[in-house]
Amino acid sequence: MTAEVQEKPRPNTPYERLGGLPVLRDISNRFYDLMDSDAAYAELRAMHAPSLDKMRESLALFLMGWSGGPRDWFEANEGRCMMSVHKPFTITTDVAGQWSSAMTRAIDEVLGESDAPLAQEMSRVLDQMARSMGH
Repeated sequence: MTAEVQEKPRPNTPYERLGGLPVLRDISNRFYDLMDSDAAYAELRAMHAPSLDKMRESLALFLMGWSGGPRDWFEANEGRCMMSVHKPFTITTDVAGQWSSAMTRAIDEVLGESDAPLAQEMSRVLDQMARSMGH
C-alpha cells in the first residue's frame, strides 16, 4: 500500500501569497519608518500627525482587506474608501509621488525576492491609486 501525497492548496489571494497580516504590518511599519526618517518624504510626513502609530495599524488593515484578506478596515470604515478618507487633504502630484516611492521601497525591502512578480504588481497598483489622488 502506498501512501498518497497530498499537496497543500496553493494560496489563492495576494493576501495569502504575501504571508498575511504580519507581512502587511511589516510593509506598513517600513513605509512609515521611511516617511519618518528620509528627507525625500518630508512633504508627505508633514501631512501626518506627530505620532504615526494609529496610521501604521490602519494602513496594515487596509492592505489586508485590499489584498483579499479579512475586511476589518472596510467594515470599520463602512461607506469610506481611500479617496474619501484623503479628500480633506491637498495631495499634490509631488506628495502622491512621495507616497508611491516610500510604499514601493517598503514593499521591495520587506518582500525582497520572495515573490517579485506580486511585489511589482502590488507596487504598480498602489502607485496608480496614490497618483490618482494627486492634483
